[in-house]
Amino acid sequence: MSLDVPTAVLESAERGELDDAAFLAVVRGSLPYAWEVVSAAVADGQARPEAPFGEHEVPPPSEAERGQLLRALASNAIRGAMERHFGVTLAFQNCHRVAAFAPAAVDSTVYREFVSPRGQVLNQSPELRDC
Repeated sequence: MSLDVPTAVLESAERGELDDAAFLAVVRGSLPYAWEVVSAAVADGQARPEAPFGEHEVPPPSEAERGQLLRALASNAIRGAMERHFGVTLAFQNCHRVAAFAPAAVDSTVYREFVSPRGQVLNQSPELRDC
C-alpha cells in the first residue's frame, strides 16, 4: 500500500471533499523519505538561484526508502500534488536522482536534456543497475 490514509480523510474523499492540503498531509506522513528528497531538491534550487534546477542525488539508505521515492514519483496524483505544493516541475532519473525545475524552465534545453533518453543513459552507472 502506498499511503496510510486515516479514516477521516477516506470519509472526506468519499464525500468528494478531499483537498490538496489533506492529501499532502497523508503523503507527507506516509512517504516521509520521498517528501524529504523532494524538499531537498527544491531547497537546493532555492539556495542556488543561478542553477537551472535543484536536485537530490543521494541514493536511498534502504529498499524501503527507495520504494517510497518510486511510489511518490510514479503516482500522477502524488507527484502532481507535490509539484503544486512546491511550485516546481519534478524530473526523475534512476532510483534516486530527483530534479526540481521552475515551471517556466520546462520548455528549456536543460530540462529537455535532463528528461531525454540521452540524459538517462549518461546518468547510468554499474552500482545503480538494480535500483
